[in-house]
Amino acid sequence: MKYRKFGKLDVMGSAFGLGCMRFNGEASGDSIIDEEKAISLIRRAIDGGVNYIDTAYVYLDRTSEIVLGKALLDGYRDRVTIATKMPYEQVHDRESMQALLDEEFKKLQTDHIDFYLMHGINKDKWEKFKAIGAPEFFDDMKKEGKIRFKCFSFHGPYEDFEYIIKDSDWDMVQIQYNFMDVDNQAGTKGLELAGSLGIPVVIMEPLLGGRLAKAPDNVQALYDKFPVKRSAVEWAFRWLCDHPEVATVLSGCNEAEQIDDNLRIFDTVEAGIMTDEEHKLIDEVREAYISRTKIQCTGCRYCMPCPQGVDIPGIFAAWNNASLYGVNPADDWGFRTFVLEKGATADKCVACGACQTKCPQHLQIIEALKEAWAEIG
Repeated sequence: MKYRKFGKLDVMGSAFGLGCMRFNGEASGDSIIDEEKAISLIRRAIDGGVNYIDTAYVYLDRTSEIVLGKALLDGYRDRVTIATKMPYEQVHDRESMQALLDEEFKKLQTDHIDFYLMHGINKDKWEKFKAIGAPEFFDDMKKEGKIRFKCFSFHGPYEDFEYIIKDSDWDMVQIQYNFMDVDNQAGTKGLELAGSLGIPVVIMEPLLGGRLAKAPDNVQALYDKFPVKRSAVEWAFRWLCDHPEVATVLSGCNEAEQIDDNLRIFDTVEAGIMTDEEHKLIDEVREAYISRTKIQCTGCRYCMPCPQGVDIPGIFAAWNNASLYGVNPADDWGFRTFVLEKGATADKCVACGACQTKCPQHLQIIEALKEAWAEIG
């Protein structure tokens, strides 16, 4: 296992960080996951050299922390650093923050948390955290030794990221990043900004929710013709670890074989490992994915609200996901949650044209909705 310096911190973390959000299997006891299997996977990773474990209060219907706590008994807690998170929806003042943190201690069966994150924030959520005194609470918990590092995980535009990271004294940040997200969310600019400030960056969604793990035909053809043969998963991880700002890459594993494969990959990667030819390959791979785009919708939502309640950007996003990554719309959480469950479907379109007059991309939305719905509806 390769270990990497966590920016300005006196911490060496495993390049492979185990994410505890995606465990599956048959339910057991009060958990929605197979506890025995999950515990076995966690300990397998730690025995293989993983020393960074990531979870959150809300993961797996609030059971992930419980299972991790059980896995870290028998001396395993002393071998790892734990990262977990405070969701802003669950807290509204100092008392509720303290109660939630105490609950997490109980679930994790520990008296301290190493990396404590404000969960999934953007500028609006950060302002809400500030309004209830969260930065001061985190600082006080550091002084008391209940948490070691004050951190945040991020989902939002780069401008929000730059504002947040400069607005407080942070020890670590966690961002969504992969070779398809170089200009999305915090992106490469955010990664480099954090690095310039000495703040270590933990990577989530390195495979874009698994979408980059299995390449479509035109992408696989590029991998196949390259003289060095690697899996799509290894190429994605290798590209990330080439960045010196990256502290650790989170990967969720459901099978022992995935743990073992990750241990093999992360024993061979380090900053600066990619050759010019390999960088060119990934650039070509990115363009090959982009060439599969069905519609150039940027998700700006200027077309919204639709008078008939159609979620136009949501439908187009699912359409593109199906084409680029082979995501079945039935398995697309955003499509299910915000389109199907809310009845914001394209069959409600009456072709009034209100959306097309507002679209800065001048997309032919009416016809595109018909085509999209015929394919994914």
